[in-house]
Amino acid sequence: MNMVLLEPHLTASADQWLIDNPRQLKHLQQHLQLSVGDTLKIGVRNEQRYLTEVLYVSEQRIIVKPIRVEAIPEKLPVHLILALPRPKVLRRMVMDAVTLGVERISLIHSYRVDKSYWQTPFLQQLDDYVTLGLEQAGDPIAPEIQLYKRFKPFVEDILPCFITTEAAAYVAHPYAEAVMPHAIQHRCSVIVGPEGGFIPYEIELMQKNGCQAVCLGNRILRTETAVAHILGRLFI
Repeated sequence: MNMVLLEPHLTASADQWLIDNPRQLKHLQQHLQLSVGDTLKIGVRNEQRYLTEVLYVSEQRIIVKPIRVEAIPEKLPVHLILALPRPKVLRRMVMDAVTLGVERISLIHSYRVDKSYWQTPFLQQLDDYVTLGLEQAGDPIAPEIQLYKRFKPFVEDILPCFITTEAAAYVAHPYAEAVMPHAIQHRCSVIVGPEGGFIPYEIELMQKNGCQAVCLGNRILRTETAVAHILGRLFI
């Protein structure tokens, strides 16, 4: 945790802010060993990041006061579209995408996505994973996250809205002839399939609706590895 993320209602009406979330307290006490007079980075969700001074420390609470506003890390101008992964992988992928600065995430269905994945309680905990990713990155601004349980309506009705001459859409496909671009300067959408990849019908439908099928070389990557590799290749 490189920043403590607080909800706006906890900071709205006071010059002194209270931290009493058990998870955050445990981390601060075990790893930072805060003392009165120390400084601490605080983010207010979807607002600002601050440097604060610690006024009070106990096992049950920490009180801080804001000193100054700090710069917020820039987002990557990318809409990351993921075929819903296995529940245990979902947590890691969302956290990593948020940490890397993705500004929008869409989770979609596809032929090789098990329908039971949409019933997992992990989907009800997405805000928790987003919080962990934001605290890791020191970024208070949460990405937009949408869920789409029907593939064809998403590709035909939703996805084209994000594709323009200035904003391409790339679908990662290991058997595509074109190669994924490198170090681009424009906004884009990136589509990553499930383990096993998209079926030919899905690739064809996405291409028909404006997507470019591109490959990352001759190695088949796990989805979570592919996401980090793609974002690094495109923007970093």
